[in-house]
Amino acid sequence: MKRLGLLPKIVLAITLGIIAGLIFPESVIRLFATFNGLFGNFLGFAIPFIIIGFIAPGIASLGRGAGKLLGITTTIAYVSTVIAGLFAYLAAAAIYPVLLKRQSMREFENPEEALLKPFFQVDMPPVMGIMTALLLAFMLGLGLAYIKGKTLQNAMIDFRGIIELVIEKVIIPLLPFHILGIFANMTQGGQVSAIMSVFIKVFIMIIILHMIYLVTQFSVAGAAAKRNPFKMLKEMAPAYMTALGTQSSASTIPVTLRQARKLGAREKVADFSVPLLATIHLSGSTITLVSTGMAVMLMHGQSAHFSSIMPFILMLGITMIAAPGVPGGAVMAALGLLETMLGFSNTMLSLMIALYLAQDSFGTACNVTGDGALTVLADKLSGKSGDTA
Repeated sequence: MKRLGLLPKIVLAITLGIIAGLIFPESVIRLFATFNGLFGNFLGFAIPFIIIGFIAPGIASLGRGAGKLLGITTTIAYVSTVIAGLFAYLAAAAIYPVLLKRQSMREFENPEEALLKPFFQVDMPPVMGIMTALLLAFMLGLGLAYIKGKTLQNAMIDFRGIIELVIEKVIIPLLPFHILGIFANMTQGGQVSAIMSVFIKVFIMIIILHMIYLVTQFSVAGAAAKRNPFKMLKEMAPAYMTALGTQSSASTIPVTLRQARKLGAREKVADFSVPLLATIHLSGSTITLVSTGMAVMLMHGQSAHFSSIMPFILMLGITMIAAPGVPGGAVMAALGLLETMLGFSNTMLSLMIALYLAQDSFGTACNVTGDGALTVLADKLSGKSGDTA
C-alpha cells in the first residue's frame, strides 16, 4: 500500500468501501463510522492551522520580490484562476441539469440521515473559527510583506513546515481509510450507486473542461507570441505527463522550466515566473474544486447560485496561494472556504475530498501546462527588460 500512488489508493479505497458495505454487518460499518468521526473532527481541528500555515507565508513571500515582472505574473495568475473558476461554474450550471438529470434531488435529499452513527465521538474543537483564521492569515501575510521582517517570516515558514508534515504524514495517509469508511457507510445505506454515477460523469466533464481551458490559454499566449498554440501545447506535453505522475506542481518545476524556455520565453523571465506560477497559479485545480463542489451541493439538495459561487471563486483565487506542493494540497487549502462560504458539512467535505483526489493528478497537469502559456504572456507583457528587481 505504501508503494502505491495516492490516486490508486483512492480508487482502491472506494472499491473496498463498496465491497465492505455490501458484505459486512452493521456493527463493522459502525466501526468505520467511528473512525470517520474521529478523523473528521481532527480535520476540523486542523483546518484553521492549515489556513494560517499556508496563506500567511504564501502572501508574505510575494512581497519579497519586487518590480514589474512580479506584478504582471501575479496578476495574470490570479485572473487566469478566477476565469477558470467562472468557466467551471458556467459549464456546470449549463451541463449538470442535463448530465445529472437522472439523479433526481430526492435521491440525495439529506443523505447524512442514512449513514450509521459512530459508537462514540471525541470532540476536537478548533482553537478558532474558519473566518478568524482567514482574517488572521491575511493580516499576518500582508503585514509581513509590507514590513519585510524576517523573524516572524522565518517562524511562519517553520510553522508551515510543521503543517505540511501533518498533511503528508497523518492526513494524506489516513485519507484512503476515511474514504473507505465513507463509501462503506453509503453503500450500507443504499446510496452509493447514485453517487458513483455522479462521480464518473463529473470526472469526465472535468477532464474535458481542463482541455478546453488549456487550448484557450495557449490561444491567448500564441496570439501574443505570434505562434501556433497547438504546437506550443505539444511542446508542454512533457510537463503535463510529469505532473500526472508526481501530482505536484513543485516537483514538476524543472520540466516546466525547460519546456517554457522552448516556447521562446526569455531565460530570465522563465527562471522567475515558472517557480512563482507553480505556487500561485492553479487554474486546473480551481476548475476541479468548483465543478466537484457544485456536484456535492447537488447531491445534498442545495442550489449553487451565482451570488454564492462567485465570491467563493474570488476567494479561492487568493487561497490557492496557500496550496502546498503535496498531493491534495489545493483541496486542503480550500476546506475552510467550502465550510464557511458554501456551508459544507463534514460528510460533504469528505465527499469533496474523495471526488477531488480521484483526479488530482489531472488538475495538477492542467496547472503546470498552463504555467507555460502564462510565462510566455508575462514575457511579452514585461517588455524588453524582463526586470525582476
